[in-house]
Amino acid sequence: MEQSVWKNYGALPSQYCGYKKSRVVLVPVPYERTTTYLKGTAEGPRAIIEASRNMEIYDEELEGIPASAGIATGEPVICSEKPRVMIDRVRTRVNKILKDKKMPVVLGGEHSVSIGFLYALRDFYPDLSVLHLDAHADMRDEYMGSKYNHACVVARMREHVPVVSMGIRSLSEPEARVIREKNYPILWDYRLQENFRLIKDFLQMLGNNVYVTLDLDVLDPALMPSVGTPEPGGLSWWTLLHILKEVAREKNVVGFDVVELMPNPANPAPDFVAAKLIYKFIGYLFSKI
Repeated sequence: MEQSVWKNYGALPSQYCGYKKSRVVLVPVPYERTTTYLKGTAEGPRAIIEASRNMEIYDEELEGIPASAGIATGEPVICSEKPRVMIDRVRTRVNKILKDKKMPVVLGGEHSVSIGFLYALRDFYPDLSVLHLDAHADMRDEYMGSKYNHACVVARMREHVPVVSMGIRSLSEPEARVIREKNYPILWDYRLQENFRLIKDFLQMLGNNVYVTLDLDVLDPALMPSVGTPEPGGLSWWTLLHILKEVAREKNVVGFDVVELMPNPANPAPDFVAAKLIYKFIGYLFSKI
């Protein structure tokens, strides 16, 4: 039975956070080794959990308490070694949670933590597909000497499963060339903003079992400035919630992550945005909406 040395998410009372009874298990992965601009994502998981403890657990939209599904906070996956080591540790941890028939939710850390999560999910769901929400394509085959750099995450994922990306508004010319040649499904941010109806069309490109990987820089930096590589444009709070609500309705979401929060002590609001976002998505997944 897992019992985290960290404070529990949401300051939830015992009936909502015990591992045995919980349907959701949060896995903090405070890893940062391959970030290339601003630093601090290793502090993201703890900042999310701390912010969540000031959050009301009743949801006015769902008219209920999403935490009633049970949300356990697991021990953090600690690693200061190369990404490949971290990826193996995340895979091992997530495999245990899946064997216990619970939904894993990974809190990053940099985006490279998602690779280990994907490998574990693929072991259980051979027909897995991925919804990738991000400002960046993350399609470099290699970056700064590593194939497991945070800028290579989606390139590694596409080697194993289909991926549908949304919100993208930054990429290199070589990434753009590969995307054109392979005809990868990407709902660019500018197209999404022009026509929200495209969201449903792109979600239909996913299979039934879906892993959602959510880099917080997909949001407008006016709402989410606390990320390592902020980009102008991006999704509003309500647009992102609409996407998450739709994928919860239409697909069997088997796990999700929220990564790349770079907390700023002078502005804790983004930490709260990340914490509330996780709670809203759990609510959509375990409530009738």
